[in-house]
Amino acid sequence: MTVEQQAPVRGARTRTSRAPSKPHGQWAVDGNEPLNANEEFKLADGGLNVRERIEQVYAKGGFASIDPTDLHGRFRWWGLYTQRKPGIDGGRTAQLEPHELEDEYFMLRVRIDGGQLTTEQLRVIGGISTEFARDSADLTDRQNVQLHWVQVEDVPEIWRRLEAVGLSTTEACGDVPRVILGSPVAGIAADEIIDPTPQIREIADRFIGDPTLANLPRKYKTAITGHPSQDVVHEINDCAFVAVEHPELGIGYDIWVGGALAAVPRLGERLGAFVVPERVGEVWHGVTQIFRDYGYRRLRNKARLKFLLADWGVEKFREVLENEYLGSPLPDGPAAPTPTTIGDHVGIHRQKDGRFYVGAAPLVGRVSGTTLTALADLAEVHGSRRIRTTPHQKLLVLDVPEDEVDGLVAGLDAIGLSSRPSLFRRGTIACTGIEYCKLAIVETKVNAAQAIEQLEERLGALEPEIGRPITLHVNGCPNSCARIQVADIGLKGQLVTIDGEQVPGYQVHLGGGLAGVGRDEAGLGRTVRGLKVPADGIADYAERVIRRYLADRADGESFAQWAHRADEEALQ
Repeated sequence: MTVEQQAPVRGARTRTSRAPSKPHGQWAVDGNEPLNANEEFKLADGGLNVRERIEQVYAKGGFASIDPTDLHGRFRWWGLYTQRKPGIDGGRTAQLEPHELEDEYFMLRVRIDGGQLTTEQLRVIGGISTEFARDSADLTDRQNVQLHWVQVEDVPEIWRRLEAVGLSTTEACGDVPRVILGSPVAGIAADEIIDPTPQIREIADRFIGDPTLANLPRKYKTAITGHPSQDVVHEINDCAFVAVEHPELGIGYDIWVGGALAAVPRLGERLGAFVVPERVGEVWHGVTQIFRDYGYRRLRNKARLKFLLADWGVEKFREVLENEYLGSPLPDGPAAPTPTTIGDHVGIHRQKDGRFYVGAAPLVGRVSGTTLTALADLAEVHGSRRIRTTPHQKLLVLDVPEDEVDGLVAGLDAIGLSSRPSLFRRGTIACTGIEYCKLAIVETKVNAAQAIEQLEERLGALEPEIGRPITLHVNGCPNSCARIQVADIGLKGQLVTIDGEQVPGYQVHLGGGLAGVGRDEAGLGRTVRGLKVPADGIADYAERVIRRYLADRADGESFAQWAHRADEEALQ
């Protein structure tokens, strides 16, 4: 894509000389001149354009025929990353170049906006997994499904099958608007404030795959919910809409911007503006254009929207949004009330139409194509044709008649999906980890699953006393794909020194969480000086700190509240 083909930029000028301080690379301030290799390849040819080469050249020529810039750059725009070569230990992650770490296979991410699937769509994903991906499938905490062991030769056929049932991998990765998180119970929950499905569909239909938004400074994450549990982790998204009732204008949304975790976490902030449902698409487009035009592009580690918001502040951000992009002000609006229920939707729940939905927990998001196909079949046997994924690595089966619930629950148990999981299984999520990820240092899925089993054995009898899930998030590197800073117990993968020996392990974050049961507002976890956990010691540490919490807590005190007031000795 040439400069002339880029999106029009408000106020852009051609920079003829550098200011004494280095520019941020903001298009609307500094012009479009690329300031790093990533910006160069995006400006030279847009990421969306690589699809034709994948179909016409690389799928025919195989892995060796792929241009390196396409492989390590533009492939992401179509949901494709090379996966980690087996046998490379975590100590070498930072020492090797990408081509030395990568295998000739791909992770392929299926984009599922709002987490909404039909059983037909789920069956197609399951079939692709078993035929082309060695039966692999992981549920992500952004409502997607990831497959592994995919070969480039098979990608055109995979796309054909997905698109035949209305699914895609378009902009599932890359410097683009990623999947739109949506309430898993949109349109069915008895206590729903508003169904956000029309707003999610408008954004997806109008803007995903739009070349004018396909070159953002970095990834851009969106969340929309109409449920009072605020079930889409809105505080850690770049742009989010949370249902609220305005005292004069009725039901609409409170807008949040600038949230993200990674190595420099920052919670999003309210703009204080009220958005009527009919303007959500317009407002989202405005915020996204601000990121495109004013976002920082010079340094990749400063290129998220959170850094712009930190420098501008909420007042200026709202002023630019209204004056330059919307053309009219937004009314002020109230904040949504603090949730009083857990938003993972696990268990058996009555829908507003009298039928039921059943939320089930896989083991740390790890499923398989065989499991997904079996779930599609099972749901249909019991009267359902709709499935939802969640931002907590869970699955929901919708529209189940009351007399079919027990049979469905038993069938879910038989395929490893528990609708009555232990608190430990319910509260634990894990990222991909070193098994597939080139950035990872430590194993995650296996370690987390073993910890769950051990905690169930050791603390299962104490579940009534614990009362609610203590969230345990396990991440294989510092990038926080598993949201470690907003977990009760967050584990960040790294090499740690224990008894003088360097081993795979985790740094510990304690007492993080998003607004909801047990805390009035979102907050980041604290770290404890010198506290490191070996990779095989998750259960030992979690048991120790949970028992101390139960012994020391005040009446009604949540784990997060206790962890923030406890002495460091109590948290060791």
